[in-house]
Amino acid sequence: VQRLEESGGGSLQSGGSLRLSCVVSGGAYRPCRMGWFRQAPGKEREGVAGIDTRDSTRYIDSVKGRFTVSQDNAKYTLYLQMNSLKPEDTAMYYCAAAAPDTYCSGSSLHEFDYSLWGQGTQVTVSS
Repeated sequence: VQRLEESGGGSLQSGGSLRLSCVVSGGAYRPCRMGWFRQAPGKEREGVAGIDTRDSTRYIDSVKGRFTVSQDNAKYTLYLQMNSLKPEDTAMYYCAAAAPDTYCSGSSLHEFDYSLWGQGTQVTVSS
């Protein structure tokens, strides 16, 4: 059974940086796309960054130029480098992956394109 496990969250002041990691475990499974989502208290979950097997990426407008998504296929690990963090970035961050044997036509920020989810890691940014 494939699992996703996030790490790297924490509390920091505005302007700081964090790198989130997501390890894919449970077999030789390379999803055709992976993504990072976040959910702030009282708000709906939103797609933050996505990447596919060709390293094609996309980002939500509010993080462009500040966040970078990447992957290390040899380590089955997804990363999200977050720089210039703002209080509005405070949220639970989730890693997501497309199901095995899925055909992907590129990266995505839509929840319906993902079927595997991690438990989340909290990021709290204070002003």
